[in-house]
Amino acid sequence: MSDPAEVEHRRRAKRDLSRRGFLTTTAAGTTAMAADMGQINALQSEAVTKQLKQQGTRVILLWLAGGASQFETWDPKPGAKTGGPFQAIPTSANGVHISELLPELAQRMQHTAIIRSLNTKIADHGGGASLMETGRVRDPGLDFPDLGAVVARELGRLNSSVPDYVSLYTSTEGRRKGTSGVLGARYAPMFLSDNMIPLNLAQLESVTTVDHKDRAALRDVFAKKFSKNRNSAAVDSHMSAYQRVRGLMASEQLFNVENEPAEVRARYGPTQFGEQCLIARRLVEAGVPFVKVARAWWDSHGQNFETHQELCADLDHSMSVLLDDLSERGLLENTLVLTLGEFGRTPRINASLGRDHFANAWSCSLSGHGIRGGVAYGKTDPEGNTVVDGEASSADLFATVLQALGIDHEHEYMVGSRPIPMADFGASPISDVLA
Repeated sequence: MSDPAEVEHRRRAKRDLSRRGFLTTTAAGTTAMAADMGQINALQSEAVTKQLKQQGTRVILLWLAGGASQFETWDPKPGAKTGGPFQAIPTSANGVHISELLPELAQRMQHTAIIRSLNTKIADHGGGASLMETGRVRDPGLDFPDLGAVVARELGRLNSSVPDYVSLYTSTEGRRKGTSGVLGARYAPMFLSDNMIPLNLAQLESVTTVDHKDRAALRDVFAKKFSKNRNSAAVDSHMSAYQRVRGLMASEQLFNVENEPAEVRARYGPTQFGEQCLIARRLVEAGVPFVKVARAWWDSHGQNFETHQELCADLDHSMSVLLDDLSERGLLENTLVLTLGEFGRTPRINASLGRDHFANAWSCSLSGHGIRGGVAYGKTDPEGNTVVDGEASSADLFATVLQALGIDHEHEYMVGSRPIPMADFGASPISDVLA
């Protein structure tokens, strides 16, 4: 039986004037944005216009591995017995206060919406991370795709010469690589952990540039001759894979921050997280639909306050520079920046002056494309123990992100005869944070 994901993939590829079909016929082989949408005047229908707007849409996920404390970031409770030693400070959004550990982000809150009312219930690292990445509880009979794979499939390009999904990761819990699940290997992430520049993409020193081009041209001649009058999914898949490898080789330098001016590198700073944020900007600028950047060590069971002083400083600066850089380059209006971990931290401060795992009332943030900035949605009680207004699940957050990207969260993938909606059954986008 044919792979349902592959059948659906081919069906989508054949649609007239589909976003991918359009790009395939107009911009195959480019490493930058597929087309200047402002130059297109011939296609006036509302449906086509919507599809064209989606072409430049990108996502950067800033993953706070281990679970950051909502009290020391987005939902401070100064003066409460659970609040800890840090104060709340005003932001550029009227009436919205965040932790004093995020002073730079406080001045950029006009770009950002906070959700303070997540109740996701699962508070172990593996289960919590899987839940937040896929928007649903694990099913032993089905491997659900994560957000990156869904975005790669919906917003990627068939003939893209850059990756569809890149995961830059330094992990403390589980070395999670991400998964494309039932969507298949085509949408799996390029996972980089030990080296931020992909291995084995560089042209061999023993092969000259001229020889490399001649070999590619000769192969193209034979491939076209072989595929002529053959309508074969296997042949098409092989051809597509080869073209993507050639594209990935050409995109190798996107991962090298040494190609950026010294003043830009200095602006992001010398930390690994800052450098990865810079790589993420380079990748989305080149057309990569989804980039995941992880900042590890948030699992603060002991010395929570000292831990968050250090980590929040890195998050505050790196994310602020990223938002500024995206905005200055005209990319923020097309890029959604999501800041998230597997859960939050307990209101109770333990004997080691730490906070433990807590998934019943915690926070995340969304910035940029499709988001109504300057909003703090939902509310927890004065000590942060429970959600008292606007409770949201992982599925609701997943649906909200898809809605912000212009993707129908109720669209279903078919796995055999089983329908799998992009966001879990019953998910509702949080309209208050959507532009």
